[in-house]
Amino acid sequence: MDVTKSIVSYEAAAYGHVRVKLAEMLDSRGITRNKLRTLTGAKYEVIDRYYKAVNVEMVDLDFIAKVCYVLECKVEDLLEYESEE
Repeated sequence: MDVTKSIVSYEAAAYGHVRVKLAEMLDSRGITRNKLRTLTGAKYEVIDRYYKAVNVEMVDLDFIAKVCYVLECKVEDLLEYESEE
């Protein structure tokens, strides 16, 4: 009989999420994803992923820095933490 006991327990708690606001920023300034590609040199696919806020599990800080530089904005203008209520 192979039974392993553990004194460690794991519990996943609701801790919220980070919302990507690139679409709002670009739309409010009338900047297209293609124009942002030209300004930053980033791949369109990367910009599109952040724009649609899909499959963004890890943030590329270099990309965020480029966007902040060309749009003259702050990180908090692009990313926002939302807690679970």
